[in-house]
Amino acid sequence: MNKDFPRIITMLRKEKKYSQKQVAEDLGISQALLSHYEKGIRECGLDFLIKVSDYYSVSCDFLLGRTPERSGAVLRFEDIPDADDIEETENSKASLVPLLNKKILSNSLNIIYDMLINANNKSLTANVSNYLMLVLYRIFRTIYSGNEKNHQSMFAIPEATYQGYSEAQMKVYSTRFEALTNYKNEKEYLTKLSEIEYSPENITDNYPKLASSLMNLIQHAESKLKSKAR
Repeated sequence: MNKDFPRIITMLRKEKKYSQKQVAEDLGISQALLSHYEKGIRECGLDFLIKVSDYYSVSCDFLLGRTPERSGAVLRFEDIPDADDIEETENSKASLVPLLNKKILSNSLNIIYDMLINANNKSLTANVSNYLMLVLYRIFRTIYSGNEKNHQSMFAIPEATYQGYSEAQMKVYSTRFEALTNYKNEKEYLTKLSEIEYSPENITDNYPKLASSLMNLIQHAESKLKSKAR
């Protein structure tokens, strides 16, 4: 089949909190064979792919990792709403790619900040926010400094050191919010997070206009990470 299929069918089963035995019986195969499919030891046929698609109410393209949309729909620029629903005047000369990426990032940030609100922890929100602000600061200053005619007077940190300093501080902030969200770290972990359960399904239900952006962001990010891991 492909390398995404085993991961996705395992994820779907666990989302439903179904046992391998139950799913195997429902699909008319042995538990051992389902286990082999989930581990990628054996490849299934087209008939089984269609059966799994119907069973979990997702598209075959989703099962094969070809789209983050469970329905199999292809994301189009006009399908992604602006997070604040304010109509923008778009530059007709602008490339479609940056406009699409802008919407994906904006919509994903709306979901992330809603998750922070639900977590209700000042330290978590502060460290995530400070991390993101430094990311944007570095990006802005790097692009701004690409032209030597642009004055550096608006910045207090010298041009020769801002990248190193910001990178070090970003690591501090990321270490802090990772500690707060790591359930294995009993000393720092926020117990409230264990009360808030997320899944692709309830994210789609709770954020019908924004979820497609987040799913595409995840798919894009992981495609880049996979290319580096090879």
